[in-house]
Amino acid sequence: MKPNEVTDLLESLLQIPSPSGEEANAVAFLVQRMSILGFECEVDAVGNAVGRIGNHGPRLALVGHIDTVPGEVPVRIEAGNLYGRGSVDAKGCLAAFIGAAVRAHRSGRLAAQVEIVACVEEEVPSSKGAHYRAKQAAPDALIIGEPSGAHAVTVGYKGFLRARLHWRENAAHSAGQASGAAAAACRQFVHLEERARTWGGARERLYDLLLVHLAEVQSHTNGMESRSELDLRLRLPEDLPPAAAVAWLEENSPNWRVHTEGGLPAWSGPRTSPLARELGRAITRCGARPRFVRKTGTADLNVLAPAWGCPAVAYGPGDSTLDHTPNEHLALAELHQAVMVLEDLLTQSVEYGAPTKTSRSASAAAASRLSSR
Repeated sequence: MKPNEVTDLLESLLQIPSPSGEEANAVAFLVQRMSILGFECEVDAVGNAVGRIGNHGPRLALVGHIDTVPGEVPVRIEAGNLYGRGSVDAKGCLAAFIGAAVRAHRSGRLAAQVEIVACVEEEVPSSKGAHYRAKQAAPDALIIGEPSGAHAVTVGYKGFLRARLHWRENAAHSAGQASGAAAAACRQFVHLEERARTWGGARERLYDLLLVHLAEVQSHTNGMESRSELDLRLRLPEDLPPAAAVAWLEENSPNWRVHTEGGLPAWSGPRTSPLARELGRAITRCGARPRFVRKTGTADLNVLAPAWGCPAVAYGPGDSTLDHTPNEHLALAELHQAVMVLEDLLTQSVEYGAPTKTSRSASAAAASRLSSR
């Protein structure tokens, strides 16, 4: 595909809103477009778009997500940047995957059997698309489409826990000494932040810290009882699995009811795996110096890498600090650089080795979802 064709593909995909749970129209478009480009396509049992191309070489899964967070960012091109919800997170990665695979195939140099999957519901705790794919046969290598920047490779993500804390007390007059349920919620969040700072002893890297984010707080009274609810997102380091994080919350939230809504352990792989090394070499061959990073977010890498046990990384164009923002945009020059890097990778003969079913995280099957407590 020529650069303008990749740009057109992404721009068209951005024009189709696809917040989590409402991806069907975008999936149908992507399947139709991939079919025209020479892929064998299907929509799988949970609604993921799947396209396959190439008939020899190792099996390489390129897995992105087609859903976005809510919010409209008007689609437009300004000063070489393509704006739109999902341009960075993560429709731009899907466009790069497709562009690279088509270019390698048309050149006759495609050296892998490529399966591109656009997953649904990555932006919500269900991760329905990835959990379904995790039950399928493992590929020889996996690249998750998430923004790393065209010259960086992500080899690890923090874990995740979503929890709600509930408080109730008898209603009281505001002229009295009781401060009320709303004040209790404020004090509790500050307490958790303070406790998180000291968890695990002295640590410097953000990747190694326990992070507590308050997504929403609600409080109300009916004249007889006052209630508060804290909606929390915890980012977990490698040595704090979700079950242990729940125990930490309960220990530090006496008299609060803790209800969990999903979690994933952190996952980290070696930068020396055959896939990470070869992707780094592809970046070098395209004229840049590769960087290997571990990120404080969570992605479908946390689901699929432990389940499949194959070499795995995340890679894609874009600045991840623009994720979920009203200013989300992708530099088109970076999009096309990522296409070149991925095309180079797909034309190399690489021995990835057999899946090992091992990783530095706990089993995704056991820890990806938590029972309500």
